Parts: sequence; C-alpha cells; structure tokens
Amino acid sequence: MNRNFGKWFLTRVKKAIIDYNMIESGDKIAVGVSGGKDSSTLLFILDLLRKYSPWKFDIVAVNVDLGWEIDLGPVADFCRERDIPFEIVKSDIARVVFDIRKEPSPCSLCSRMRRGALDSAAVELGCNKVALAHHADDMMETLLLNLIFTGRFETFLPKTYMSRKNVTVIRPLIYLSERTIKSIARSQNLPVIESPCPATGKTKREDMGKLLDHMEQIFPKARENILAAIKRRNFFNDAE
Repeated sequence: MNRNFGKWFLTRVKKAIIDYNMIESGDKIAVGVSGGKDSSTLLFILDLLRKYSPWKFDIVAVNVDLGWEIDLGPVADFCRERDIPFEIVKSDIARVVFDIRKEPSPCSLCSRMRRGALDSAAVELGCNKVALAHHADDMMETLLLNLIFTGRFETFLPKTYMSRKNVTVIRPLIYLSERTIKSIARSQNLPVIESPCPATGKTKREDMGKLLDHMEQIFPKARENILAAIKRRNFFNDAE
C-alpha cells in the first residue's frame, strides 16, 4: 500500500473514531460485510487499524445472507489471508421482502431486517460493537431523504448504543467520500461482489446521490458545505 495514500485516508478515519469515541482497546467488533465496495473497504481499514493503531481490538466479519445466490469466496479468501474470522448468517430476508411482502419500496424493510440479524449475530459472537460502512455520501443522502420525504432535517448518528441488544453501532467511514472509497477499493484490489438485488439502481437513495451530483455541478463545494452543516448543527438522529 502506498504510504502517503494510506496515511491520508487513515487520518480521516482515525479522526472520526476519536471525535465520536467509536473504538476503545478491548473492543470486539462485528463488521457488517455485504461484499460491496463500502463494506470491503471498512473491513480493510479496520484490519489496518487493529494492527497499526494505539487501539487494541478484535474484529470479525459478518455477512447476513439475504437468500441470494452469490459467491462470497473472494470475501472469504480476503479474510483468511488476514486471519479475520468470517461468519455467514443465513436468512430469508429477500423472500420476505420481495416475494411475501412484495414491498414497492423494499430498502427500508430490508435494512431493518438486516440490521436486526447483524446485531443478533454480534451478540452471539460476543461482540460489544457493530461497524457499518456508511460513508459521507450516505450521511448526506439520508439527510436529503428525510428532508424531502418526511420533513425532518436529520441524518444517522455516527455512534448509537442499542440498549435492547447491548451493542454499540459505529460508522467509522463517515469522513470519507464515496469517491475515496471507490479509489481505495480499486487501488487495493479489494473483493467487490455485484449486488443481485432487483432494486439496485432504482432507489430513492440513488436519486439523492444524483441530486447531490447536480448540486455539486452548480456549486463545487456543495458536498463539503453540507457535511460542515451536519457537523456544526448536529443534525444527527437514529435514522437509517
């Protein structure tokens, strides 16, 4: 790994961790891994931090199998090469969301069910924290979704304590843009598995991403200023 490149993105992740006290020595963290670029990058970064940072913590990669026929071999190989335990949690979430419920807007229900399965797996594995791969663009898209569709000016919390499960959810990538994550995944040749979900490319969240792109074309600092506003005004809530 190029040292200068690595130092740049790790510095931002460390700042997020310090700003919100996300990780402490002794933690055991379940890392939600879907096979996408975001979660593979999160796993890669946390693996670096557990080896080369002051925090001494353990990680376990956890995949919630929604019921799609996908090959997770590249993710399993990645974990095996780095001595990261890899657990697969079987579920029928895809069948419930698409076949039984026939949800016209499936993302919200699917997200809640996946989170529930991941949190439960974390408890069973003896983890006290769950790491999710939400990044800066996810934070801004959630803000716009809530603002436009619900009239609430808020986005998700960087860190949330889930009292029912006694686990804390952390999002260490919130200071990294999606563009940076794509660059990391590509430069480090991380395992990226294409999503088979039929909703891919058709969601309101992706519409918000296009809206952000359009805003940035008009005003190049749009993303930067929206992020600054979120941090300055503390527009956080326990929102997906």
